[in-house]
Amino acid sequence: MTQYFDLHPDNPQARLISQAVAIIRAGGLIVYPTDSGYALGCHIGDKKALDKIRQIRKLDKAHNFTLVCRDLSELANFARVDNASYRVIKNHTPGPYTFILRASPEVPKRLQHPKRKTIGIRVPDNKVALALLEELGEPIMSTSLIMPGDTNTLCDEDEIYNKLNNLVDLVIHAGYADDTPTTVIDMMEGFPQIMRRGAGNPEDFES
Repeated sequence: MTQYFDLHPDNPQARLISQAVAIIRAGGLIVYPTDSGYALGCHIGDKKALDKIRQIRKLDKAHNFTLVCRDLSELANFARVDNASYRVIKNHTPGPYTFILRASPEVPKRLQHPKRKTIGIRVPDNKVALALLEELGEPIMSTSLIMPGDTNTLCDEDEIYNKLNNLVDLVIHAGYADDTPTTVIDMMEGFPQIMRRGAGNPEDFES
């Protein structure tokens, strides 16, 4: 049965954060809050958890997965980015934006887009997510909790638990989360191109 943690959104309980991170490190799949709805997350190196995410969301091989980072100091380890792109990313971080960048050799190939060799990178503005990342000490492999056929993320804790009970190892609830997914920005051409309009201000990236 799926475990359920109820965390304070502003002061998440350290004991529960530690337990959640232990589940991630053990290969577990979790649901956790971000600044753009709830997300599915697992350890970056865990293939079985990644396969579970693909099954739950019915994702094809072309899906861009995202590494959710605690800050931009981790960016250089997982993506190649020029100075101009870095400035754009820095000006919108933390926030509800996912930036598509060329993956570095540190990113497992199964997480990269099979043809473009890209990876999504983002830093959330959410205290529970940041507490998890700080305790884990590395990015969480993540994707928005959008069920097949839907366009918005799940945000109701009862609906999340009922739909994902026995499919994930842990559901973390920390109050209401917006059901709008991130705005996805492709930086592969050296300038921002909007791939998906979502939370935040997509207009900030339009010339």
